[in-house]
Amino acid sequence: MAYTIPILETLIDEFRKMPSVGTKSAERMAFYVLGLTDEETHRFANAIVGAHEKIHQCAVCRNLTEDEICPICQSPTRDKSTICVVENPRDVIAFERTHEYKGMYHVLHGAISPMNSVGPDDLTIKELLVRLNDDTVNEVIMATNPTVEGEATAMYIGRLLKPLGLKVTRLAYGVPVGADLEYADEVTLTRALAGRSLL
Repeated sequence: MAYTIPILETLIDEFRKMPSVGTKSAERMAFYVLGLTDEETHRFANAIVGAHEKIHQCAVCRNLTEDEICPICQSPTRDKSTICVVENPRDVIAFERTHEYKGMYHVLHGAISPMNSVGPDDLTIKELLVRLNDDTVNEVIMATNPTVEGEATAMYIGRLLKPLGLKVTRLAYGVPVGADLEYADEVTLTRALAGRSLL
C-alpha cells in the first residue's frame, strides 16, 4: 500500500488545478507551503482571501480593480478616444509595461470558443457596445490573441462595430525579435509581410 497523507494530497490536488501546473510542480508548492512558519502561512492565506474578496471588475472597462472604477479609467490623462480590446487582465499589464499605449481598455474575459462552450454572451461584448454610445470613441483596437479563437472574436466584434462607423484596427503580428525565419509558420510570415513598414 502506498504511503499517503490525505490532507497533503488535497493540498496538492488544489495546486494541480492551477493553469500549467503539473503533479511535480503542485507537490513542490505544497511542500513549500508546509515549510512556512505559522505567521507566513497566515499571511499567505490572508493574501489569497483578501485578493478574492476585494478584487472585482471595473464598472467601465471590466479590468480588475479594488475600486469601483480602475485607475486607468479614472485617469484624466488617458486618451478616451481609443479603446484597446483584450482577452484578459494580464494583457492590460503587458501593454502597460510598454509605456507606449495611452488610451483606454476593454477586457473581454475570454474569447469566443464553441469547442469550450464560450459564446459572445459569455464575454463582456455588450458592455463594450454600451461604452461606444457616447460618441467619444474614434478607434477600437482589437488586441485579442493570434489564435483561432482570438481571430474569431476579433472578426465577430469587428462586424458588430462596422455599422457604428468607428475605425476598427487589428494588432500587427509578425516575426518576433530574435527569431529565425525558417522556424516561423506560414500565418506568422503572412502577417509579417502584411504589417511591414518603411525603414
